[in-house]
Amino acid sequence: ILIKFTLFMKYLKLVKVYETLEKTTKRLEKTKIIAEFLKNVSDKDLLHIVNLLQGRVFPPSDERELGISSQLSLKIIGSTTGIQIDRVTKLWKQIGDLGIVAEKLVKEKKQSALVKKELDTEKVFLNLQKVAELSGKGTVNKKIALVSELLAHASSLEAKFIIRTILQDLRIGVGEGVLRDAIAQAYNIDIKVVENAINLLTDYAEVARLARKGKKALEKISLVIGNPIKVMLAIRVENFSEAFEAVGKPAQIEFKLDGFRVQIHKKGDKITLFTRRLENVTNRFKELIPVIKNNIKAKSYVLDSEVIGYNLKTGVYLPFQMISQRIKRKYEIEKMAKEFPVEINIFDIIYIDGKLLVNEPLKNRREILENVVKQ
Repeated sequence: ILIKFTLFMKYLKLVKVYETLEKTTKRLEKTKIIAEFLKNVSDKDLLHIVNLLQGRVFPPSDERELGISSQLSLKIIGSTTGIQIDRVTKLWKQIGDLGIVAEKLVKEKKQSALVKKELDTEKVFLNLQKVAELSGKGTVNKKIALVSELLAHASSLEAKFIIRTILQDLRIGVGEGVLRDAIAQAYNIDIKVVENAINLLTDYAEVARLARKGKKALEKISLVIGNPIKVMLAIRVENFSEAFEAVGKPAQIEFKLDGFRVQIHKKGDKITLFTRRLENVTNRFKELIPVIKNNIKAKSYVLDSEVIGYNLKTGVYLPFQMISQRIKRKYEIEKMAKEFPVEINIFDIIYIDGKLLVNEPLKNRREILENVVKQ
C-alpha cells in the first residue's frame, strides 16, 4: 500500500492566521502576527502563502483573473452544500458576506463527503490558478467544479476564506504596508531595502523568497523590462511655497491632466503598457503601439506617462470618468478606441538601453527624454 504524505502546509493553519488578523485592527499587531508566521513557513510553502495572504494567486501585473462573480459564487455554494440557491441568496442579503454564508452552510451541511481530505495550501493555490487559466466552451462549469472540489473538503472556516479569496475580498485588513513591514521583520532586514525591492519587482511573494536569503539577495534586484515598477505618487500641496519646499528649486512645472498613469515598457519589438495599479492594459490600447514605435528612438526603455482621452470632433480633453471605460473594457475594444481616442503625454524616463535612471537628477532625465521622444 502506497501512502502519499503531503509536504505542504495545511490550509487550516493559514486560515487560523486569517482569523487572528481579522480580529485585530492594530497595524503593529498584524505585522507581528504575519512576521512570526512567515518565520515558520517552509521554502516550498512561502510563495503560496505570501500570495494567499494578499488574497491572490498571481502578482498584480499578471493579466489572468479568477473571473468569479458574486452570482457565480452563490451557485458554487449552493451546488456544494446541496442547498437551494434561493436560500443562499436570502442569507447573503441578510449577512452581506458570502464568506460567512459559506461558513454557515458548510457547518450545517448534513451529508459530508465519504472521503474527506485535508486541504493543503498548494491544493487551494493550484485549483484557483486553474480557474483563472480556463477559457472556451464549458468554462463556467469547470470553474464551479474546481472551487466546489475545494469546498467539498473544506471545514466551515476554510470555506469562509476560500469564498472570500475567489471574490478577492479577504477582509483581514492586510495592506501592502503591513506585508512589507512583516517581511522586513521576519527576516531582520531594513524596511527601506525591502521597499526598494518591492518597488522594482512588485511581487511580494518573490521579495519574501529573496528576503529569506538575506539582504544581499534583495540588493541584487534590478529593474526587469516587462515587469512594472511601483511609481512615485504625487505630493499634495496647497500653494507654490509648499510645492517648492517639497521638491526644491529649480522645479519642473506641468499641467495636471485628468487621464491615467501609464508605464510604457519596450524590449526589442515588444511594448507593454501598465497602469498605476500595475494592470497590464496593452491589449486595450493597441492603437498606441505603432505611435510609440514610430516616435521613440531607443531599443529598450521604461517611460512614465499620462494617457488622456479627447473628443475626436473638438479636440477637447475628456474627464477621466469617461476614459476609464476603456481601461475596464475587455470586449469591443476597437469600437471603444474609435469612440474614446487617447493621446500620450510622456513626462519621465526611468530606463534606457541598459541604463537605470532613477537616481539621475530630473533635469538630466528630461534632456534624455527630449532626445529620444518625438513631440
